[in-house]
Amino acid sequence: MSSELQARELDHDRRNRQQHRRMGVPMRAVRLLGVLAAGAAVAVLAAGGVSADTGIRLEKATGAGCSEPAAGQPNGKQWQAEPGMVIDTSAGYTATLETTCGTVTIALEAAQAPRTVNSFAFLSGEQYFDHTKCHRLTTQGIYVLQCGDPTASGMGGPGYKFPDENLAGATYPAGTVAMANAGPGTNGSQFFLVYQDTRLPANYTPFGRIIGGMDVLGTIAAAGVQDGSGDGAPATDMILDSVTTVRN
Repeated sequence: MSSELQARELDHDRRNRQQHRRMGVPMRAVRLLGVLAAGAAVAVLAAGGVSADTGIRLEKATGAGCSEPAAGQPNGKQWQAEPGMVIDTSAGYTATLETTCGTVTIALEAAQAPRTVNSFAFLSGEQYFDHTKCHRLTTQGIYVLQCGDPTASGMGGPGYKFPDENLAGATYPAGTVAMANAGPGTNGSQFFLVYQDTRLPANYTPFGRIIGGMDVLGTIAAAGVQDGSGDGAPATDMILDSVTTVRN
């Protein structure tokens, strides 16, 4: 092997390791979940010129096929404990994300990840996800769009956390929906949508598969990251106007 080729391969390996280290505490500031008091993330952001009520600006979407968000603000509700189990784990459930860039439909895997699906159904029923921004896009090595934080900072959550599920042999092909976390047993509300096959350690609870709307994710991914890097706020805003979960 030539020294030039070897150098290129070493550089490629180094960049992959760096990317996976970033994902080791996915997704970025989610590590603050569980140590922030209710509403603290929003309070910190208020000094930065964003709304103290929502922690985000609902800016005009710039990508093709995207529109202005529906009127409203994230409600930012908080709970002290994980909701009790109310779903039927033998039934099928479908989540529908109505976004400013189109509809994303998810088949939820209640049998494989019952507590995760139960929490997602509870939060969507409380309109917790409504009017929130998908705040993080990765486009190099790992191909995901992260959503579910009403503060759009990577620090927000519902006030409770719950254990991991469905990790044995977990993989993350395109279409996977999985939980972001700050380490074992720290799931809250943040989740990510995989728009291209992605290799990750089996540390993130997969709880659904996208069955419609992959083209919506393609629009966001194609526009890239705001600062031109491979990891950060999407250049095209995608706001979740509403999120609903129904039993099939």
